[in-house]
This record gives sequence, C-alpha cells and structure tokens, in this order.
Amino acid sequence: MEWFEGLILGLIQGLTEFLPVSSSGHLALGQAILGVEAEDNLLFDIVVHAATVIATIVVFRQQIWDLLKGFFKFRYNDETDYLLKIAVSMIPIFIVGVFFEDQIEVLFGSLIVVGICLMVTSVLLYVSDEVSRKRAQSGHEGEQTRNGISYLSAFIIGLGQAVAVLPGLSRSGTTISTGLLCGVKREKVAQFSFLMVLIPILGEAFLKFVKIVLRPEDPEVVDALSVGVLPLVLGFVAAFVSGLFACKVMIALVKKAQLKWFALYCALVGAAALTCGIFI
Repeated sequence: MEWFEGLILGLIQGLTEFLPVSSSGHLALGQAILGVEAEDNLLFDIVVHAATVIATIVVFRQQIWDLLKGFFKFRYNDETDYLLKIAVSMIPIFIVGVFFEDQIEVLFGSLIVVGICLMVTSVLLYVSDEVSRKRAQSGHEGEQTRNGISYLSAFIIGLGQAVAVLPGLSRSGTTISTGLLCGVKREKVAQFSFLMVLIPILGEAFLKFVKIVLRPEDPEVVDALSVGVLPLVLGFVAAFVSGLFACKVMIALVKKAQLKWFALYCALVGAAALTCGIFI
C-alpha cells in the first residue's frame, strides 16, 4: 500500500464511520478505484478502526466518564440503566458475529450488494427523518422512559446494527434511523448509536489482532504485516481527525433533522455502484 492510499482510505473510514453513508460501502468503492485490496489487510483495518474508536471516546469523554463513575457505585442508577441498555443492544451483533461471519464475508467485494444496500440506507434515512419530523410537529415528546430509551428500543436498534454488517448498509445510519422510528428523541439517539458500537468495533479489531498473533503463517496475515509504517500512520491520523469532525457534524445534523440529504447522496452513490457492478 502506498502512503497516499493509506491517507485516502483513512479519510474515507473516519468520515463514513460516523456519517450515515456506510464505511464498508465507501471503502469498497475506494479500493476499487485505487486498486487496493484493503479488505485483506488486517493490520490497516485494525489501525483505522482503532482511530475511529478513539475519536468517539474523545467526543463523548465526559459522558463516558460519567457513565463509568455511576456504574461503579454498584446500584441501579441512570448510568447503570444506560449501560445495561447498551449491553442489550449488543446481543444481536454478537449472535451475527459468532454464527454468520463466514456467510457475511462472502458478500464483501460485490459492488452490486453495496449498491443495493446503499439504496436501502437511503430509504431508511428518508423515512425515519420524515416520521420523526412529523412526530415532533404533532407534539409527541418521544419515549417517556428512563434515559429516553427503553430496553425494547435498545434491542431493536441492536437488530439494526446487526443487519448493518452488510457492505453498503450504514451502521450509524441504520441505528439512528431505527431509533427514530422507535420514537427515541433525536438528541438521545445519536449518542446512543455512537456509544453502542464502541465494544463491537473493539471486539472485531481484537479478534483480527488475535488472528495475526496466532496465525502468522496465514497468507492474509503475511500481507497484513507487509504494510509500511507510513501508510499505517497516515491512515490512523486521517481516520482520527476526519472521525472527530464527522462525529460532531453528525450529532448536530441529527438534531436538526437533516438526514434527507444523506438519503439523496446514498441513493446516487448506490445507483452508481449498482451500475458499475452490473456493467463493469
């Protein structure tokens, strides 16, 4: 991997991890344009995902600290309630990761699948934005539950995250859209969406790291270790900086009901990916 390829792919990862446009879908498109097989590059994948996790922690550092302080008081308070709901949201993605990983990996690399999933993302964003906006206009205050989200809604949002492992289906877009459709307030759903993915992303990166350690002779691992230091460093910095920007922008946009523009973008990019997948 060349240094500029690491920089470009890092920027794509950081921006699209938080914006509702699908990081996996855009990485697939970026790899196709650059001619880089980054999906086989475990080390680069671990590095850029670590960068986006750190960006999330930086943005929500106060909220995370408050949650941890409340949790270690060892009583059922607001913080414990919130963390338990995050745990409930992770059940579906855990099941998918354990039992369906091989079947899902087969779908990666197909621009047709990416195109279809981007269009599904577009529909989800538009419909949820409209439903939430109309609900607000009618005076509906959103879920009247502790922390503004119920255990059922947390689980349904988790189902959205599990489905979003498909390439082209945005993880942030799907979880935020699902939350809005469940009636969760806009100011609550964005934070929950970003915090709930921290452990799954870290878990996925950890498993890939374990693979590198335990199977150093694997061709995929050999390729991972062949990446130069400069592409890794530039990819990390680019993903971190762009991730900080995208995370803050996305929080503001969700509150202002501006998801429809991302819906239009996903529809256009999805159509382009589908066309390329069919005719190229």
